[in-house]
Amino acid sequence: MSARTPRLRSLGLDPATGKEALAVPHPGGFVEELADAQALKAAAVLVAVVGAVLEVGKASDAELAAFVPPLHAALEECVTIMAADRE
Repeated sequence: MSARTPRLRSLGLDPATGKEALAVPHPGGFVEELADAQALKAAAVLVAVVGAVLEVGKASDAELAAFVPPLHAALEECVTIMAADRE
């Protein structure tokens, strides 16, 4: 995905409705900082869950495979955040 392509970013869940709040933040803005913080928090939770599953060691290949798409998405978003910080 090009760095110039606007994309929806999660800002977390709205506590009143339980729905996910999404935005297309401007680079370097406050909303982008919120989206970055949410992405890093979500990635940290996903890492903890996957780590716990791996530690138990009783998950099937299919169960482990279910974690691949969200892990890939979290890693991609974290890499995007880190790359933007380097520019």
